[in-house]
Amino acid sequence: MSNRPETNKQSCPVYKKCGGCQLQNLSYPEQLEFKQKKVEKLLKRFCTVEKIIGMKTPYHYRNKVQAAFYTDKKGKIISGVYQSGSHHVVGIDSCQTEDVIADKIIVAVRKLLPSFRMTTYNEDTGKGFLRHILVKRGFATNQIMLVLVTGTPVFPSKNNFVKAILKQFPEITTIVQNINSYRTNLVLGDNQKVLYGKGYIEDILCGCRFRISPKSFYQINPVQTEVLYGKAIEFANLKGNETVLDTYCGIGTIGIIAAKNGAGNVIGAELNGDAVRDAIVNARANNLKNIRFYKADAGEFMREAADEDEKPDVVFMDPPRAGSDRKFLDSLIKMSPKKVVYVSCNPETLARDLAYLTQNSPYKAQKIQPVDMFPHTAHIECVVLLTKVLR
Repeated sequence: MSNRPETNKQSCPVYKKCGGCQLQNLSYPEQLEFKQKKVEKLLKRFCTVEKIIGMKTPYHYRNKVQAAFYTDKKGKIISGVYQSGSHHVVGIDSCQTEDVIADKIIVAVRKLLPSFRMTTYNEDTGKGFLRHILVKRGFATNQIMLVLVTGTPVFPSKNNFVKAILKQFPEITTIVQNINSYRTNLVLGDNQKVLYGKGYIEDILCGCRFRISPKSFYQINPVQTEVLYGKAIEFANLKGNETVLDTYCGIGTIGIIAAKNGAGNVIGAELNGDAVRDAIVNARANNLKNIRFYKADAGEFMREAADEDEKPDVVFMDPPRAGSDRKFLDSLIKMSPKKVVYVSCNPETLARDLAYLTQNSPYKAQKIQPVDMFPHTAHIECVVLLTKVLR
């Protein structure tokens, strides 16, 4: 990667209203400096923090784009994102962080709605048809998924609508209708229908193929994900006979990459059933027989494994922004693996968890590597290696 990342393009006209790109007022080198200082302030007490790894071209990196739909008082249909801290939709046709094709598909769908007499969902009345659109694109495969989130299962003229959008974007490989009839902040509902294609897309990451469903989690910046996961595998330093636990495993990305790059035996745990099904398919697609997955809460899984005296050599943990809970961390301490590789998307909760581990166990942080996964935002990812030391 070049040591001279690009500076900012022209500032986004709606970034103050949107609130998604909190750091867009800074040049990209200044953003990296800001994030470096933040991580050092929170984590340097544990060990030296390496220089943050930024992007050479920090634009249009999001392979997952979603838009809310709304009709204003004048009858104009608006698509975009919710203003930070509200449910007011800020109209957006293009975004510097989002995939260009995904943005164009969303605009095209919005323009098609009137001709098909499709209404947008009204949060106040609970009535209306289209709530959200979700577009996912595999950057390596160029496969594209369009998910239409609707308030009702009835989809008038769906076949003609599918034909119309495919005529404009023949590169779309699958279209799914997701039904969310509840008054909820969650974008996706529990039920869905495949309208075109297989109902999923695939992408290639770190030399492995992954299946991505509408509801399964997949890192949104594939360029930096390869950097992030590459560091995680480097820190684990697998020799070929280790038993590895991949907790909060999602569709199995880290575990599958580990299974293909030196792990003897890998066990993955994930609560999301859709993700677990994808993970099992992904293991087969990569011809791996040294990995298996369980649908389970990470904390419960760890506690049961610790109670059964499981002794893994390496534990990968990639928790949500809230970090890990005490149940998980206490089980980790009891399990006592030789190495823990913590992949974090929140340095604040990472600092809290590292403090608990280093104060209540023989673990010590050996390496901390920040990675800029989300340029122009305040979010920071880190990979930390913890090993046991004699006290």
